[in-house]
Amino acid sequence: MRVPLRPRSCCVALSLFLLTLMLQSLWVPPQTATGDLRGLAPADRGGPRSSVHRLSLRLDALSSQVQRLSRERGGTPSPQQDLTQLLLRFKDDHGKLVRSMEKELLLMSQKLDRLLQRTPPPAPQEHTPLPALSQVCEVPHHPSFPLCAGKVEFLRASWRSDPCYAFYGVDGSTCSILAYLSEREEFCPLLPGHNRTTPHSKHQPAQEKEKALIRTDLSPLYKLMGSGWGPAVKFMWSRIERLAARWTKAGEKVWRKISHRSPSQLRVLLFPGVLAGGGGQSFGEMVERGGPLGELVQWADISAAFFILGHNLTFTVSQGHLLSLIGAAPGRGSCPIQSPIPFDLIYTDYHGLAQLRGVMGLSFQHYQCRFRVLDSFGTEPAFNVGEYARQRGYSTVWGSWGLETQQYMTMFPHTPDNSFMGFVSEDAGHGRQVQPQRKDNIAVVYGKQAYMWQGKERYLETISQELEIHGTVFLPEGQPSLLPSFVHNHGLLTQEQLQQLLRRAKLFVGLGFPYEGPAPLEAIALGCVFLQPRFQSPHSSENSNFYKGKPTTRQVHSQHPYAEDFIGKPYVWTVDIDNTTQVREAVKAILSLEVNPFIPHEFTCEGMLERVYAYITHQDFCSTSLPAWPAEGALVVQLAPLGQSCISMCKQTSLVCEPALFHHLNNPAAFKRLGLTCASTEEEVDHLFPAYSPWGRRCSLQKDRLLYSCAGSHPSYRRLCACRAYQPGQVALCPGCL
Repeated sequence: MRVPLRPRSCCVALSLFLLTLMLQSLWVPPQTATGDLRGLAPADRGGPRSSVHRLSLRLDALSSQVQRLSRERGGTPSPQQDLTQLLLRFKDDHGKLVRSMEKELLLMSQKLDRLLQRTPPPAPQEHTPLPALSQVCEVPHHPSFPLCAGKVEFLRASWRSDPCYAFYGVDGSTCSILAYLSEREEFCPLLPGHNRTTPHSKHQPAQEKEKALIRTDLSPLYKLMGSGWGPAVKFMWSRIERLAARWTKAGEKVWRKISHRSPSQLRVLLFPGVLAGGGGQSFGEMVERGGPLGELVQWADISAAFFILGHNLTFTVSQGHLLSLIGAAPGRGSCPIQSPIPFDLIYTDYHGLAQLRGVMGLSFQHYQCRFRVLDSFGTEPAFNVGEYARQRGYSTVWGSWGLETQQYMTMFPHTPDNSFMGFVSEDAGHGRQVQPQRKDNIAVVYGKQAYMWQGKERYLETISQELEIHGTVFLPEGQPSLLPSFVHNHGLLTQEQLQQLLRRAKLFVGLGFPYEGPAPLEAIALGCVFLQPRFQSPHSSENSNFYKGKPTTRQVHSQHPYAEDFIGKPYVWTVDIDNTTQVREAVKAILSLEVNPFIPHEFTCEGMLERVYAYITHQDFCSTSLPAWPAEGALVVQLAPLGQSCISMCKQTSLVCEPALFHHLNNPAAFKRLGLTCASTEEEVDHLFPAYSPWGRRCSLQKDRLLYSCAGSHPSYRRLCACRAYQPGQVALCPGCL
């Protein structure tokens, strides 16, 4: 049913419509006002004058339509006649209106020109603007660029979603989009007369580099790190200063070993993401309340090691500074960076990795071979490959980055699939020979937070029958202590104060948490014996809140597995803390010993410098070639029993698993050399392969090299394991690998 409009309401409606149409036509887009007409069709150019002309054409068309409707109605008097007359009168006055509006627009244009002349020119942008486009652009359908059309449609709809597109010259027009997609992202063919400006490159341009020479003065490093980043960086700064003499002496020793190689100076960026942004501020505040210091210890020592080895170091915990260093376009990270990254290596952590991906956008994958990720808990290959992790149930919030697993660098050598970076353990003499200090009958408990002591009363009481118990627990002002009454609590101590206390102590007592921190090694270096709990059931992601969600299947049998496995008695005693008899006998046996300070070589300044030098010299994850370090001569092939991992198999024979050697075993000849007969040989994607199944005599090869894994076992497979020997006190390096 149609409801006829009354003449008056129709006239009012049409009048409002005409007024709206006129105002819309007179609106001048910002890019037109500033003369930026790149990518616009010819009909869309012409500025304000063409806007008035378009209004005139629309009025003529509307008048003609109304007259035609009137004739079709047979001349019956109707509201359309009134409207036609209105339009004709409006058109008669249109010439005057056009001239008047053009005059006003000209005056406005002149005023705008004068204002722009007074305004200082904008600061030059760091990016190269897209050249002005005068042609009408069509989306190409080129077989070499199958994604071009889809990308163009995507940007037409979403180019305003991230300011970085406008930063690179995209204004919504087809020409600007094609220029961006061809010059910045390589999804489309280049437009005529244009050059590609894509900064992606895995390798730095070949250029003559300075030689890296050992430094003996660390004072420039203090200035480089600065002291304005808060308590966390101040802690690192003070640690480096405290160990400066030891670093200098160790640098001279290492130089005598490597000077014949004349290594080149590398540009290295250190970005501890855990200290950046709001989260970084919270972490820094925790330092002053007994928070974890292990990560800061490692970052401080890595900074010192690179500086001593003579490399060009950049350190930052500022997200804004990171943006300028990386050359990120302003916005939300949807676009590539502006120019090639000026760093050979970028050391960060999982937090920093996420921030880098956010600011680098599409460039992230092109440079990920240069990343090194400090990872205290370790990342196994099954968790590292995103699609595989999702399909096999290994997906976690930490994994799925798709890096080479040796790009993850751990605090202890607990995950041979990763690279062991480590740290330096402080000793009593700061690098000087000192006589063993006379010890008092005191024990210092390892645990700066009160919750760590809960449920350990019987264990500590048993120890207190032989030794005086001291604690260093942080307690907020006014909060009553919940520690046992026999504990002498010193509160939170500085590093120097804690060292003085440990020099007096005979025993350093572990409570089961924190796991694998640096403190037990530093206590041993100061002449203490470390007493730690053995877990009745191994701690893992299945039963431990700490390991839950971590990208590892490790089974941790004690608080500090490295101390138990690589140091052991008389420096480390591992006991069942629920067995008071065992605890008491262990304490009495420890009191009967005279133990001198001890530091494993790999936790000295010299050992860490050797490791860092070997990694930056030999590890090249940007190369498409198979790993050449360690050399094939270091390979010791082992065939594991059913259900045993390569980590366990190599350890059983006093060797260590080496993931960089697996590719030598991934061929039918390797099975034959082990005396295995293959009824069938298949290449599959599975982190257990290469492996042999006796049922059906099936030989399975690895299809994805990112899944070569020391970890992992299955009762149906005997794994082919790539093992190697290691230097005494330096598990990261095979004999002759330096």
